[in-house]
Amino acid sequence: MDDKFRYELSRRASIISIIGNIILTILKAAVALFAGSIALFADAFHSATDLIGTVILLQGLKIAHIPPDESHPYGHHRAETITSKILAIILIITALGIGYSSFRAISSPDPKAPDMIAIYIIILSIVVKEAMFRYSVRIGNIIKSDAVIADAWHHRSDVFSSIAALIGVGGAILGFPALDPLAGLFVSILILKTGISIYIKAINDLMDKSPTNDTLNKIRKSAIEATGVEGVQDVKVRKHGSKLFVDMKICVNGEITVIEGHAAAARAKENIFQSNEFIQDVLIHVNPCFNYEEKDCDFCKKNKKSF
Repeated sequence: MDDKFRYELSRRASIISIIGNIILTILKAAVALFAGSIALFADAFHSATDLIGTVILLQGLKIAHIPPDESHPYGHHRAETITSKILAIILIITALGIGYSSFRAISSPDPKAPDMIAIYIIILSIVVKEAMFRYSVRIGNIIKSDAVIADAWHHRSDVFSSIAALIGVGGAILGFPALDPLAGLFVSILILKTGISIYIKAINDLMDKSPTNDTLNKIRKSAIEATGVEGVQDVKVRKHGSKLFVDMKICVNGEITVIEGHAAAARAKENIFQSNEFIQDVLIHVNPCFNYEEKDCDFCKKNKKSF
């Protein structure tokens, strides 16, 4: 996938998120103050943090698509991972703030029921935010961007918070005023869970955690299918934002020339690039296959080819 096209898709998703969050934040905050709803005000605060997060996301994606230079020979793709981490921290702080406000309201001796208009705004928020979530997560999956997917989950957590707010406000109007701040507390727990999950994933990516076995096996299979390659060893894959960098060893017939060995490596490299459009670079070390059965991995033995 072309990086320019990829950036344009992510930029479009971010701009739609910004516009939607601006409108919803203003509406929710205004109605929350008018109707006197703690749950809706917490929901408005959540939308505001979504807005801030999307602005950060947009800048992070812009940096991530800067071409490699002398100071950053591997490119700037990890800016996406750093952005995901920042968005996760914003979610966690938001959750703690909403939880504290809700707890104080629950402790209040005389909680008040909000006005009916809060119900209509919450329903509108649920519909709009769910649509924004589905659009953003689809774009994130297409371009394989954890940052865009993290931003999408901001929208989905806002849907959950709005549903909780709807239950709380509805219950308060029906004669159970304590349900409004209880809904706010429940919202904070949902947001906290999402924030921690995104934060852990970002940390794993920054620590070069290996991708899934399916991804590794697909890379191994692509390499061993190349003409001249007899075994694949020590496959290592690290993630830089949406991009993957592959290091591996292959073994070839020990009696062929150096040129033929490197040609086999070039064919393996081309196969690997074709197997995954998000692979940025492949580094292959070529070894001779003298004692295949003892030295190579089980995967290679099962896929061994004759010279």
